[in-house]
Amino acid sequence: QVQLVESGGGLVQPGGSLRLSCAASGFTLDYYAIGWFRQAPGKEREGVSCISSSDGSTSYADSVKGRFTISRDNAKNTVYLQMNSLKPEDTAVYYCATYLAYGAPFCEEWGRYDYWGQGTQVTVSS
Repeated sequence: QVQLVESGGGLVQPGGSLRLSCAASGFTLDYYAIGWFRQAPGKEREGVSCISSSDGSTSYADSVKGRFTISRDNAKNTVYLQMNSLKPEDTAVYYCATYLAYGAPFCEEWGRYDYWGQGTQVTVSS
């Protein structure tokens, strides 16, 4: 069955970096869009970044543009989120999620993501 496992979270000082990984099993990434979401305490879950199933087009929330980079390694069936210049407001549980996109060249349909990982905590604090 479709399974996603996140890793790489932790505690980092402001200005630091982390790389999150999302290992997929039970399916191959070729036809699936992958998204990273986050949810901070008391706030709604928000889409942070995503990568399409076709040409690898990417999208980012305005709050992370220029600081976060999403990438995928189809050979390893893994998607990464490189997070640089981290801020305290980036503190949240980060989730990766996916949906079958059939090669569509976009990924920002946030409501379509229907398979989720368990999440990994990212805390940015001095």
